[in-house]
Amino acid sequence: MSKQYLTLHTLDAAHPTDIFGLAATPTQLLSASGSSTIQIHDTTSPEFPTVQTLKGVHKLGCHHICTSADGKSTASAGFGGEVKVWSINEESKEWKEVGSIVDNSKAGELWAIALSEDGRYLASTSYDGRINVWDTQAGMEKIREYETKGSFGMAVDMSVDGRFTASGHENGSVYLFNNDTGRMLHSLPGLVKPVRAVAFSPASKLLAAAGDSRIIAIYDVSSGEQVANLPGHVAWVFSLDWSFSGEYLLSGGYDGKAKVWSIDTRTCVATHSETDKILWAVRWLPKTSRAEMFAVAGGAGSISFYREASGS
Repeated sequence: MSKQYLTLHTLDAAHPTDIFGLAATPTQLLSASGSSTIQIHDTTSPEFPTVQTLKGVHKLGCHHICTSADGKSTASAGFGGEVKVWSINEESKEWKEVGSIVDNSKAGELWAIALSEDGRYLASTSYDGRINVWDTQAGMEKIREYETKGSFGMAVDMSVDGRFTASGHENGSVYLFNNDTGRMLHSLPGLVKPVRAVAFSPASKLLAAAGDSRIIAIYDVSSGEQVANLPGHVAWVFSLDWSFSGEYLLSGGYDGKAKVWSIDTRTCVATHSETDKILWAVRWLPKTSRAEMFAVAGGAGSISFYREASGS
């Protein structure tokens, strides 16, 4: 069974350079690019207007941005090797920097990032394979360091229940760590080529991973077993995001295509390719009365919003 999504709105020239990251809260979409600004867009309005611009955030540009599941915290990572953490004022809906991490000021020392459900903990990858965990409420103190086999960490995610951290690496490895014990739970098989995205399902039971192999692998978190392969992308996959129900997985890649996958049927139910530019980031938006929506962004510097067609 296929699903149909209609182009709802496009923000042309949302950034002057490639948009590398998108992150969502219940009412906003945050976008980050190779420029030094982060834009905040109001997703409750049909025009998705820019309601705040964080200027001069990362002087060399921003390559990753993430939000906590509760929507109250954001973290951004810059090409200069720094991470900044932000908190939202719930009345004004404006973001303010509350801390930063500069780990030896080495580019690549801090790369991919992920926040815990409440924003208390931040996980980051490094060029030499370490996965670091920081306490954002205790002076950005490093509280844990997971060791891998030394391959560049290209992707990281933390499960919503707080129990697990997952990382994807340049050598194709995917690792799953137990945050309660501080130990590696599984070394996951199956991808061989660089892994550029990892994402836990909302119930924390499944993990999706993808990258240069062009296949999305789905793993059972408890057993470490690979339970599905989702083939269909013809180019590298850069971004993954689960719908809030966990029924669907959204993916975007080098060929400019965004795909929606049914987890139940293990099939692609929708493909959108309105750009020939690379898609660096795809993100579901919280479900509203306007039905299921997602946003995509990348090399075009624009952000396109899609809405599920009624009856699909």
